[in-house]
Amino acid sequence: MITPAFEITQDPAFLTIVIKVPYARVSEVDVYIEGDDFKFYAKPYFLRLSLPGRIVEDGRQKATYDVDKGVFTICVPKETPEQHFEGLDLLTALLAPRGTRSCKPLVEEIGSQSELPEEEEEEEFDWQIEQTPYEEPSADVLHCSYGFGNSRSGVFRRLQDELNDIIDLRDPDVTPVLERTPKRLAAENSKFDPDHYLADLFEDDAIQHLLKYQPWWLVALEEASSASEDSENKKVTFSEKEKDQLRQFSNKSYLLDKKTERVVFLGLIDLLLAYCYEIRVTEGEKNVESAWNIRKLSGTLSWFENYNSIKDVLVSFGRRVLCYPLYRHFSLVTKAMKDTFSLLKLGKAAVLKCLLDIHAIFQENDPVYILNDLYITDYCIWIQKVKSKKVACLSGIVQEAGLSKADVGFELAELEEAARLVQEEEEEEEDLQTASDTGPRQPAALLVSETSSSDSSSETDDDSSNSIESESEDSSASLQRDTDNLYLEDVEQSQKPQSTAENPHFSGSPTPVPSKVVEVIDEDFQEITHSLHSSVHGQEDPATNCATLLPENITVNPPAREYLEVTPGPNPLLIIGQSDQEGNVALGKPEPCPTQMLN
Repeated sequence: MITPAFEITQDPAFLTIVIKVPYARVSEVDVYIEGDDFKFYAKPYFLRLSLPGRIVEDGRQKATYDVDKGVFTICVPKETPEQHFEGLDLLTALLAPRGTRSCKPLVEEIGSQSELPEEEEEEEFDWQIEQTPYEEPSADVLHCSYGFGNSRSGVFRRLQDELNDIIDLRDPDVTPVLERTPKRLAAENSKFDPDHYLADLFEDDAIQHLLKYQPWWLVALEEASSASEDSENKKVTFSEKEKDQLRQFSNKSYLLDKKTERVVFLGLIDLLLAYCYEIRVTEGEKNVESAWNIRKLSGTLSWFENYNSIKDVLVSFGRRVLCYPLYRHFSLVTKAMKDTFSLLKLGKAAVLKCLLDIHAIFQENDPVYILNDLYITDYCIWIQKVKSKKVACLSGIVQEAGLSKADVGFELAELEEAARLVQEEEEEEEDLQTASDTGPRQPAALLVSETSSSDSSSETDDDSSNSIESESEDSSASLQRDTDNLYLEDVEQSQKPQSTAENPHFSGSPTPVPSKVVEVIDEDFQEITHSLHSSVHGQEDPATNCATLLPENITVNPPAREYLEVTPGPNPLLIIGQSDQEGNVALGKPEPCPTQMLN
């Protein structure tokens, strides 16, 4: 809390206390009167006085507030009329808490223990705030100015701790105007995030939606487009709340030289740019972050900047949009510039309506309301007295001014080009991955290799020896595959067309006679089954069913010559051809399983 400057005077019946509280929040003033204790609170100021006499609160007390001077005048009746209060000019004594004037020294020389007086009852601990008298700042501190028209100084010398969260400039009362711009640029350079910028650039669905929003001034401009210039201001109406705000402002004039007036106009453009961005990104529905957005995007409010040209204003606004808010897209910068041009084209009534809205937003936020006292209130009063021709001229300046990505200074073009190259490479990699996933799982060369391997295995020597291993399923599969190869080879040979000259009895349809398969079955099958039986079952009956010849834990490696898989029933491949006298082959009935023939 801050102890304000104050003065106390008296007459026979009243005590008059004058308290200076500039930039205080006067809507929340609290005064406490009881006995010789007086307390005053208006955030961020707090004053507690221990008076030499008693005062009362009997309905005769009154208080007034001078808005221009920021001074409260409180008249409090004395409990005993005609009583004279001594020492009202001793400010330090008045600020001391009760009971501290008669306190004993902290260190005393004492005698023996028997000479000590009886221990007095310990007083209750007082948690009151320590206060120091206010001192006017010296002349060497007042060389830095800010606020509307650079008319304020020394405000943040005592309010810096309270206002650290609302401005980016530290120690504005001792920071010259020329040093503010380099510090602002350095802070923006450190704050810029390329990843955030690129994310908003390539994933801009939400931003494209915001760009289509139509704020109230665009609607009013369309309605005023068919009317004359004299009736443009009539298209902007004020609500009862806005009219009440206007009634609370005091009527005063501003004497500004040409240089200061130029700074004020450029600051107005800066405020309107920040306001237009806020209304667009919230689509007219202001929220708790609205005050933060406006003051953060405005270099005038956050750094107390004094701009020299419209180009400086646009560059500052563009950089801050790309550094601080949630949506950091360059299209929002250009859109806010067009919105500002539309507002100025509507006239000073539309500008005043925007300033009143900013004033209401700041007034509801603590401690941002201090910016109203420094800038917004004065802008609201001043714009009403500005000539309309100057506002129209300002609108033309904004329309002619342009801003490119190169002006912002974050190397945005190079950053976007690098991001696009990376994106193209990723897309090419995805296409290649998709093509490889949808292609054939087995190359043609592998299929040729397997076919040639199968053909070569069918031509191996008949005298290769048999071997028994542990897995019967692999042996059975291998035996079945090789036998199928032999069968297909015989079918292909049997299906070759023959001329009627060579065979007069040719019927025109091929006869699939698996001669090699029959030969293999007749000559070698009994020997193989007998060998397997002997190896696995010892001396068991050879007439056992064919399904029991190969246990699950036995694997038989087939010989070089290929054989059919043993099946328990009649084998459809065992087709015995019968030849007639002329040598023609006729199909016969399927023969039973060779194992059954043994019985």
